[in-house]
Amino acid sequence: MKFCSLRSGSSGNAIYINHKDVHILIDAGLSGRTIERALLNIGVNPKSLSAILITHEHKDHIKGAGVLSRRYNIPIYANKATWDAMEKDIKEISEKNKFYFTTGEEFEIGEIKIIPFKKPHDAVEPVGFSFKCGDKKISVATDLGYMTRGVANHLIGSDVVLLESNHDIQMLINGSYPWPLKKRILSNLGHLSNDAAADTLMKLFKMKAIGIAFLGHLSQNNNRPELAFTTVTNMLKKSGVKFEVRLALRNIESDLVEI
Repeated sequence: MKFCSLRSGSSGNAIYINHKDVHILIDAGLSGRTIERALLNIGVNPKSLSAILITHEHKDHIKGAGVLSRRYNIPIYANKATWDAMEKDIKEISEKNKFYFTTGEEFEIGEIKIIPFKKPHDAVEPVGFSFKCGDKKISVATDLGYMTRGVANHLIGSDVVLLESNHDIQMLINGSYPWPLKKRILSNLGHLSNDAAADTLMKLFKMKAIGIAFLGHLSQNNNRPELAFTTVTNMLKKSGVKFEVRLALRNIESDLVEI
């Protein structure tokens, strides 16, 4: 399997997963043109996309989904609650390209087994995803207010994990956001901080339960890539575990990883 974060951040998200002739996009929260260019930059023709999977209905995850589906005849997969919430924003989609999954129930696209799992966020029915092919596994868990036991269990055994490291707590508290927005981000339905991401990864690496961790969905206003990376890796170093941490950034493709 192959993994690449095309874009990750509050301004837009799109993740690429591939196995053989199956090419999956997780979220499409940027313009269609931006996603097309990002795919071409990693050698993928947008026409080859097999499916777009939606985690939740917020615009930084769905902005380009309708455009891409109509332009390239791509199926869109989401749970029913998310479909109901996002359909007015992504506009008209051909009925043959509307696919529904049930949160918590495995389904397949080609040889890839996909598990959409529940996560805590302020959307109607938000999910993360795990992808399995043989003994290989990739998991994506961003946009979650806190790390639940259920989410952590889905991350265990992953060769690659994309985990949210949204904000530095002090930058957020002392920043320019209005207090209601700060409360939302800090709440159990908001976003994981650098410290929370570090704590999660420390436990997973101690268990030798994951391979490579990508830090994603970094806030433009309340975080910096070098701060997120340093906070997490310093905590991991203090715990004495072996680790590999990389960054998934908002305006450039990540490393293309093959497992």
